[in-house]
Amino acid sequence: MSDVKMWGAQEYWGLGFEWDPQWLLTPAQKELQKKLIALCETTLRANAIESDQKYIYPRKNFEALATLGLLGLNVPKELGGLGENHVCAAMVVETIARYGCPSTAMCYTMHLGATAAALLRHHHNPVLTDILKRIDKDVLIGTLSYSDPETGSHFWYPISSKAEAFGDGWKVTKKASWTTSGGFADWYIIQTTSPGFSGDYSDLSCFLVTKDQVKSNPAEWDGLGLHGNQSGPIQVENAILRKEALVGPIGDGAKSNDEVVDPFFLTFTGACWNGVSLATIDIAKRHTTRKTHNDVGMRVADYPTIQDYVGEAIMDTTACRALVYQMAAALDQVTSNCDWSIHEDLEVLPRSKMLHWCWQVKFACSKNVTHIVDKMMHATGGTGYRPALEIERYLRDGKAGWVMGPTNEVIRQFVGKASLLGFESLDYWNKSINERVLNNEIKKMDDDEKRAFAEKLLSEVKTAKVA
Repeated sequence: MSDVKMWGAQEYWGLGFEWDPQWLLTPAQKELQKKLIALCETTLRANAIESDQKYIYPRKNFEALATLGLLGLNVPKELGGLGENHVCAAMVVETIARYGCPSTAMCYTMHLGATAAALLRHHHNPVLTDILKRIDKDVLIGTLSYSDPETGSHFWYPISSKAEAFGDGWKVTKKASWTTSGGFADWYIIQTTSPGFSGDYSDLSCFLVTKDQVKSNPAEWDGLGLHGNQSGPIQVENAILRKEALVGPIGDGAKSNDEVVDPFFLTFTGACWNGVSLATIDIAKRHTTRKTHNDVGMRVADYPTIQDYVGEAIMDTTACRALVYQMAAALDQVTSNCDWSIHEDLEVLPRSKMLHWCWQVKFACSKNVTHIVDKMMHATGGTGYRPALEIERYLRDGKAGWVMGPTNEVIRQFVGKASLLGFESLDYWNKSINERVLNNEIKKMDDDEKRAFAEKLLSEVKTAKVA
């Protein structure tokens, strides 16, 4: 508690370490946190303003992060990484978003997810291992591409994709509606239907593609916020990939998604949104403690209403931070502190059992940030409405959380439906028959309608048999 949070040569103007759960961090992680805050002060925050104003991808920020070894944060030490755990990753993402740049934090979250997907299945893959070994030295930015223009936020359903065996390798096509770092990342983990696909959309596979194999048009990116993350459509058209481009075995896509892609994305986007909430609270503290109303001789911070705003914002965000760090600690616990060697056994999938908890993290944090950014703008009044104070930028960035897939509407239904009807009722790939609904609809038919419906079904069966 006695440690002073610094911002350059001065004490930090926002909330101090006494408002941060420092007891969760190891001494090494606290030291990394200090270095990262310093890097935000000298580099990342200024670049965030430039990225927002000019839609510039934050590669300069990634180059700065690489100097601290942060691109290989969860990469094992024997491969040249920092070998850190999920708790540390949550701290790093939150720190980047809070003190530096939310666009960078979001791109970095996707990089962590891609790195996790590679680490899950790198054990006998020399191409993936090579990328992981060079990830900081060569600033190799990774990302995930799982969305589909036909299914929106139902990203687990890649209708506009295909893969087939081609010689000793693969021919792959992928269309994605939203890909963070699209066209700027150096390597991509993409999800498609598997080679030999026969209509079962749960049969998914993952492939590694590189920047030169991806078509994109970054100039078209025009979002409300997160201007630097360049999230837009990409295409991989009949790319001929080498054998090692297959990430894991054929059909491993659903396992990879539930074991690493979703847990990393959901948990660490939660950390990102918490960072955005904290950034606006910090700015509100600085502004309201310095701004004086001379007619009444009071600072803005002296008004009980403003104290109520800030107090509630801190407590709501603390609850979300506690959820993120608890989730990260739980992931550490089930993976022996993020030990990737356990996955040499393809059936060891401990994170998958905690996926429904990760859904709740994403929902809570992205819901909270939409409220916090509004209230901190209210607390700072007209000044907060202007870009110079920076709350306006964080407000626009924070609004992205709710609509990122799976959207909060999708997650809310997942949790409610699974809790009431069982997890099997979620039916991700639309394979289960809802006999309750079917029987109810048939009851409404008269005899002629039933006969016509039966004849239609029999005709479809005959046609399928001929085909």
